[in-house]
Amino acid sequence: MTRYVLRRLALLLVSLALATVVLFVLLRMLPGDPANALTAVGATDEQIAAARASIGSDRPLPEQFVHWTGQLVRGDFGTSFVSSLPVGPEIATRLQVTLPLTLAAFLLAVAVAVPAGFVAARKRHTWYGALLSGVSQLGIAIPVFWLGMILVAVLAVNARWFPSGGFPPDGWADPAEAVRALTLPVITVALVMSASLIRYVRSATLDVLGSDYLRTARALGASFGSAMWRHGLRNASVPVISVLGIELASTLLGAVVVESVFALPGLGSQLTTGISQHDYPVIQGVLFVSTLAVLLIGFAADIVQRVVDPRLRTGLAGGTR
Repeated sequence: MTRYVLRRLALLLVSLALATVVLFVLLRMLPGDPANALTAVGATDEQIAAARASIGSDRPLPEQFVHWTGQLVRGDFGTSFVSSLPVGPEIATRLQVTLPLTLAAFLLAVAVAVPAGFVAARKRHTWYGALLSGVSQLGIAIPVFWLGMILVAVLAVNARWFPSGGFPPDGWADPAEAVRALTLPVITVALVMSASLIRYVRSATLDVLGSDYLRTARALGASFGSAMWRHGLRNASVPVISVLGIELASTLLGAVVVESVFALPGLGSQLTTGISQHDYPVIQGVLFVSTLAVLLIGFAADIVQRVVDPRLRTGLAGGTR
C-alpha cells in the first residue's frame, strides 16, 4: 500500500507537470494580444511593443515557460498584467468564497443523496421509491444556472429570505452575513449534485441487494441491517467514492457558472475576468490551482477506495493492480 501511494504521488506530480505544459501552450494559442489590455484604443506600434516588453510577452516562449515554472516552484503565481497586483494573494482571497461554496454544497448533497439513494433502491417497488428515482432523473436534466435563477426569484426577490447575490465586502469578518450570501448558491449546487448522486447510490445499492453474499448472510440468520452493515456497505461505497471525487472536482471547476448567477467574487469570476482581459498570469494561476485541486481529489478518492475495500489492497499486494 505504501509503494502504491508513492507511485500515485509520482504520477500526480508527472500529471501536474504535463498539465502546466498543456496549459501554457494552449493559452498562447488563443487569439488576442495581452498587450492590448494595457494600451488605449489606437495605440501606436511603439506603445504596443513597450507594453509587450513590460509584461515579457515579447520573449521567446521557452523562456516564458521556464520563467513561469520557476515562479511556481517558489510558490509565486506572478503579477497581474492589468492590476499589477500579485496573483497568489488574489487567488487566496477568491478561494475563501469558492472553497466554502464547493465543500458545503458537496456535504449537503452527500447528506441528501446517500439516504435517498438507498431508499430509492430498497423501496424501488413502492410509490415513494419510484418518486425519488423520477425526481433525481428530473434533477439531472435541470441546468444549474436555471435552478439558481428560480431560487433567486422565489427565495430572494419574492420571499426576501436571502440576498439575491453578492458577498460581503469584508469577507468572513461577519460570518452570519457570509453564510447568508452563500446559502442560495450552496442549495443550488447541492440540489443539482444530489440528483446525480442519488442515481449512483441507487445503482450501487441495487448491485449489493442482488449479491450472493448478502443473500447468504441473510440465510445464516443475519438481519437486513446487520448484513448490509457488515457485508454490503463497503461494496456499495467503492463505486460511490469514485463518483464523489468526480462530482467534487466538477463542482469546483463549474463554480464559474454559479458564481456568475449569484455575482460571487470567487475563483470562477476571477478566471472569467482574466480571460476577457487576456491576463495570462491570472488565467494560468487559476487554472493551475484548479488542476492541482482536481488531481488531489482524484488521488484522495483512489486512496480511500483502497482503504475501504480490502480486495483492492490484496490485488496491489499480489501485483494484479
